[in-house]
Amino acid sequence: MDPRVIVALDFANSKTALEFVARINSDVCKLKIGKELFTAAGPQLVEKLVNKGFDVFLDLKFHDIPNTVKKAVLSAAQLGVWMLNVHALGGRPMMLAAKEGIELSSHKAILIAVTVLTSSSSNDLAEIGIPLSPAQMVDKLAVLALDAGMDGLVCSAQEVAQLRQKFGQSPLLVTPGIRPSGAANDDQHRIMTPVDAIKQGSSYLVMGRPVIQHAEPMLILQDINQQINTLIHT
Repeated sequence: MDPRVIVALDFANSKTALEFVARINSDVCKLKIGKELFTAAGPQLVEKLVNKGFDVFLDLKFHDIPNTVKKAVLSAAQLGVWMLNVHALGGRPMMLAAKEGIELSSHKAILIAVTVLTSSSSNDLAEIGIPLSPAQMVDKLAVLALDAGMDGLVCSAQEVAQLRQKFGQSPLLVTPGIRPSGAANDDQHRIMTPVDAIKQGSSYLVMGRPVIQHAEPMLILQDINQQINTLIHT
């Protein structure tokens, strides 16, 4: 079975990340490594997790000149990661170059694009000169990214329904900001529960603190998986 939950390894170092990973297994989730952990632990940790059988989403949101992104994507894919991402705000030439990096790699990782961060509000966008709501900006960047050949998008679960209506079932939609009922929002503004996100059409759900800070991470992951499987098979 393909786990739909991606656990964000929001740890400051390799030691604590590996201690957590020892408490779970690859049957219940995939793993995400972001900028903090990758900066601290480097590609060696990615390779360790891949060798343990986990699908790894390398969440570095590459955003640079096209040739630099192409080479970075190639290097990342060669680590054996399951999925990696770029930032759609980098534009069409950059995303096309990223796709070339994947094609040059012996390991064909999934390549997706970030649209609007789930921590961003309309006020945040206005402050940097974007006179659009998060939903409008997501729509604009989604069209650009999918036209440039991205396999899917990172977006808020609250934008999933509109994206499914527009683009159908083909693109992967990876949604951060997922919180079980009763969990704290932390710094996420546009959030949703796991079951509601799957109902809307999310492909994969990114969850961090509600899982990694839980006393029994395997239990909460098994519970979420059961809820998702019940929904899918009813």
